[in-house]
Amino acid sequence: MSNTPHRVSDVMTQPVAAVDRGAGFKKIVETLWRWQVSALPVVSTERRVVGVVSEADLLPKEGFREADADRLERLRASDDVRRAEAVTAGELMTSPAVTVHADATLAQAARTMARASVKRLPVVDGNGLLLGIVSRADLLKVFLRSDDDLAREVRRTLAKFFAAPTRDLHVEVADGLVTLSGQLRDRSLVPVVARLVRTVEGVVDVAYDVTGAAPVRVGPAAEGSSR
Repeated sequence: MSNTPHRVSDVMTQPVAAVDRGAGFKKIVETLWRWQVSALPVVSTERRVVGVVSEADLLPKEGFREADADRLERLRASDDVRRAEAVTAGELMTSPAVTVHADATLAQAARTMARASVKRLPVVDGNGLLLGIVSRADLLKVFLRSDDDLAREVRRTLAKFFAAPTRDLHVEVADGLVTLSGQLRDRSLVPVVARLVRTVEGVVDVAYDVTGAAPVRVGPAAEGSSR
């Protein structure tokens, strides 16, 4: 991988299994099992994403199997009872679905997942049509980049933004940890340089040893502090 920021389309899973609104309970379970996934987009006839049905939506069917009629009546308004009595994807699904566009950055997708507390997102085009699906594991693929690949991109990034001030900096990468050493004409730029390095997807952390200073680990708080 190169030329960050990467897009959801770079890491999403294709093809993606989906069901329509009318898919029955058993078909949903069979599709989940066959594709070895824990959730499925629910789509219209035009393949527009209208919801998501997950294992969690299906489990109430088993959980309330032994509940008596009086208890079910008392709990009638709860989502779990509603799902326990549902038999189609349209009745079971969570709607509207939380989706992400194929051209979104991985950071944007990660924030969307965190805000919605979901493990995966259907990927759609500008018309809401299903293109693929992206999971937490997909977003972590950037950390599989080789150290050599990361080092090359860090050097390109620094040269692009700070060609003169950083030309005497040396970049080393080990297990995703970037170490900057050498000379920096204006040491006040160190936090700025560190933030730029962090924009390279796949970088785990940044440390530096500039102008003879002892190696310092650059954390989020330290980056914003004055030096």
